[in-house]
Amino acid sequence: MKKYNLKLLLFGCISLTMISCSAQKKQEVANVKNSQSQNTKPNIIFYLSDDQDVYDYGCYGNEKVKTPAVDRIAREGILFENAFTGQAICAPSRSQLFTGKYPLKNGCFANHSKVKPDIVSITKQLRKLGYEVVLAGKSHVSPDEVFDWDKEWHAVERPEGPREYIPIDSIQRYFKTANKPFCMFITSYYPHSEYFNVDGASANDIKFYPFNESKKNNAAFIKDKAGYYRSIEEDNKQLDQVLAAADNYLGDNTLIIYSADHGVSGKFTVKDIGLKVPFVVRWPKVIIPGSKSNQLIHYTDVLPTFMDIAGGKATADMDGKSFLPILKGQDIEINKYVYGVRTNQNILNSEVFPSRMIRDSRYKYIRNFNSIEVVEKNLTNKPNVDFFIRRGATAFKNEPFEELYDLKNDPFEQNNLINKPELKEIKERLIKDLFSWMTFQGDFLNNQPGNMPLIKGKGKAGFRLDEDTPRRKIPDSIKNTLNEGDYLVIKHW
Repeated sequence: MKKYNLKLLLFGCISLTMISCSAQKKQEVANVKNSQSQNTKPNIIFYLSDDQDVYDYGCYGNEKVKTPAVDRIAREGILFENAFTGQAICAPSRSQLFTGKYPLKNGCFANHSKVKPDIVSITKQLRKLGYEVVLAGKSHVSPDEVFDWDKEWHAVERPEGPREYIPIDSIQRYFKTANKPFCMFITSYYPHSEYFNVDGASANDIKFYPFNESKKNNAAFIKDKAGYYRSIEEDNKQLDQVLAAADNYLGDNTLIIYSADHGVSGKFTVKDIGLKVPFVVRWPKVIIPGSKSNQLIHYTDVLPTFMDIAGGKATADMDGKSFLPILKGQDIEINKYVYGVRTNQNILNSEVFPSRMIRDSRYKYIRNFNSIEVVEKNLTNKPNVDFFIRRGATAFKNEPFEELYDLKNDPFEQNNLINKPELKEIKERLIKDLFSWMTFQGDFLNNQPGNMPLIKGKGKAGFRLDEDTPRRKIPDSIKNTLNEGDYLVIKHW
């Protein structure tokens, strides 16, 4: 009996200790949240995935892929149905988020390139408004003098996945100890390839769209897409950890945005499958849960919006506008048009085929400046230069000089209406506004054929057109024949 009482006493002590520890833990969390609630300015968390189509989310209509964490943000906040980046490639897309300027204006309009050194980025803009600005994960923007993060944690390698993982421990620790308003970009390496290896996938596991339904019987495509879906699930697990940490340590005055830098199916293009991005936002007590917006917003609008939230205003040289009124429930126009640029140089294929795009809520106009239709007008009478101009046009020989789409009736841009006489006025309006915008951006292209520059960075920066890459071979007779004078040299790259 005494032994039993002793055991009971010990069990009771352990139980009381566990209850005490649990209570202490709850009190610590409560203290952190109380400390956070003292900040009148909201914390801002922007989670950015890498290379994921807007069509591959449950909340955007794909029931085949599992995205519960993103779907939760949409359910608890607002889903934007017309959000865009200005370029469907990594560095140029991210540079817009951090500068409020389109790629041509900020200087990063080719992949692996730098923004202009005099750019005042998000780090300095928000810092002077009382924020600490943090990057956790993938950067892919430069130079460091422009993007001088207050804190920066690199991604973490793990044996179980094909890509690096976000530094979740550092993120959680920061949420727990932050004592001033912060803006944190959590930038994932997922679902960008290489993907997980998934065996036994079938076409029934994949959702097909007009731009890829011809591949339903392509076993390699199905296997690749199944691995991509699995990588999306892995990324959602990371996002779920971030949401849990935010719920545990941060108060309601926390704005959380999820997006992906561009679509993988339209990468390097100016089609919506590349430029249209997922964009969901949660902000308790501000955003009406389960709401949606059809208004056109753009990555260049993100920094002006953050500055507005922080009590400042966008600078006059920024392209973007604040969409804070939409977050607060107003259905107002932010942009009449959004724009897109395409530069196929400075990537592994490196072909000369630049494009520009203008889009309103319904119609979209594209000009492919080195189309096979006009390539002869772009030649320079320099055989080595003209080799690459012709090569670029031939690489995209099925893309016409001009494209016009009715996105209301043809959202996947399958039916080019450029020659429809009843749309002539719409076409001319879009062309006029596009070239006005290009002039304002300082674009090196114009409305006259015969201006088709080869671009590269100063010295050896970037991929030279006259050298082999792992994906492209150059004839020996044309290798190393270009000199600096044959290029439009971008000095800040």
